[in-house]
Amino acid sequence: MARRSKLASMSIEALIEMRDDINALLTRRADELQGELARLAGNGWVSSGSEKPPANGRGKSLKGRKVAPKYRSRKDPKLTWAGRGATPVWMRDEMKARKLKKEAFLIK
Repeated sequence: MARRSKLASMSIEALIEMRDDINALLTRRADELQGELARLAGNGWVSSGSEKPPANGRGKSLKGRKVAPKYRSRKDPKLTWAGRGATPVWMRDEMKARKLKKEAFLIK
């Protein structure tokens, strides 16, 4: 509450001067941050706003890369699965119907 009363008692000229000082400070800080972002972009860390830098600071993550299939359906050889993510429906259905384990679908 003390701050509000100080602001209320200040003159218009003093308030405008304070606003200008704050704007200058914010502009300077924004310029510093833009420079830092540009420096990071030069290192390959920032390519778009949605990506974050790799945890170890080197290279790119393997997220989104294609992986060779590890499992194949016994009923339909066209159906494959790399072993990433949730177990596919076709595999769950075949495992239940024949009482098989995941190892039975391995590609040899």
